[in-house]
Amino acid sequence: MAKSALVLGGGMVGVCTAWHLARRGFDVTVVDRRAPGQETSYGNAGLIQRECVEPYNFPHDFSRLLGIALGRDNTVHYDMRAMPGLASRLWQYWRQSGPKSYPAVVRNFEAMIRHCLTEHEVMIRAAGAQDLIRPGGFKLALQSPRAFAHEARRAEFLQQEFGVGSTIMDSDMLARAEPALRERFAGAIHWTDAWAVRDPGGLVSRYADALQQAGGRLATGDAATLEADGTGWRVSTTQGPIRAEHAVVALGPWSGRLLRGMGYRYPLFVKRGYHTHYAGDAGLSTAVLDMKAGTMMVPMNMGLRVTTGVEFAALDAPPTPVQMRRSERRARQLLSLGARIEPTPWLGNRPALPDMVPVVGAAPRHRGLWLHFGHAHQGFTLGPVTGRLLAEMMNGETPYFDPQPYSPARFG
Repeated sequence: MAKSALVLGGGMVGVCTAWHLARRGFDVTVVDRRAPGQETSYGNAGLIQRECVEPYNFPHDFSRLLGIALGRDNTVHYDMRAMPGLASRLWQYWRQSGPKSYPAVVRNFEAMIRHCLTEHEVMIRAAGAQDLIRPGGFKLALQSPRAFAHEARRAEFLQQEFGVGSTIMDSDMLARAEPALRERFAGAIHWTDAWAVRDPGGLVSRYADALQQAGGRLATGDAATLEADGTGWRVSTTQGPIRAEHAVVALGPWSGRLLRGMGYRYPLFVKRGYHTHYAGDAGLSTAVLDMKAGTMMVPMNMGLRVTTGVEFAALDAPPTPVQMRRSERRARQLLSLGARIEPTPWLGNRPALPDMVPVVGAAPRHRGLWLHFGHAHQGFTLGPVTGRLLAEMMNGETPYFDPQPYSPARFG
């Protein structure tokens, strides 16, 4: 079983990990209950976000927190029934978002995000997926002059500190660039380095095709059947049991459940999000995020995708329509929005950790077990980056950047 691996999870993170392992000569199989790219990786804004060197932190502004608590802020919604179980993790998240801890978080996050375009480009070429990629970035639209001035200063800082490209657009510039918008904004930040993906789930599927071309395999199975098998690991699939020397847990929000049975207690929680597609593209030239309204409008192959902000809830909690209703209403105010294509909104779960960086590395107490999850909002952006990082570690190579900040051992 030398140089063989099971990768549990067929999302962006799992598929990219498997592809990098296959390129290094591993006999690798991706195991999932669904086809690649059909869970969390399917439902996002479809952006490869080079500008996102600062991960989404927990707000410390009292007025913002009050708005969230009273249900007035559409960027964040919460299910009160989940709060007792989430309280300690959200408290840790709040502390890590403070001025003492957050600068280190940004350094660790930027060390990953700086590689996202180059690593995706390698995989895009291997997958022949250039038709799904649309360079040109997206626009962050600001309703108030104060918010616009704040974000403009931030854009200038990120340009100087990290080389992130942007164009600061005043109200007239935005109106000329996006004439389909019915309302005037104070201005916008056009993040020019980001790439838009016209079909996020389709891109993961193309990457899975590239994996198979590189010698990897896909299997349908239940990750919960993973167990130690002599010096390796075994999982049950519809094709029978599959064995390998190594096993990678890349199950996103479901990773914690599997690992609890092995004695690990990672403070994983989910940030849920919703989207709905509408006919046509409403005339937008790029994706536009109305930040105050917590509403992203993204032209996709399927139509215009309208996405929501974050919802804190239990992994299996029933969907709530609050944010999607508000986002649809806001999109209709801003654009000539077509008819709904889907009867019900899509709901997905982003796997998050309180310190805002993923777990990437060897499990502390199990030989041949590797952990790879917790990318929160940026699993789609970072899958090829941390996939390469983990594959290098598994193959005994010198990692192309320091993996220590993402060590699974940091949680004890």
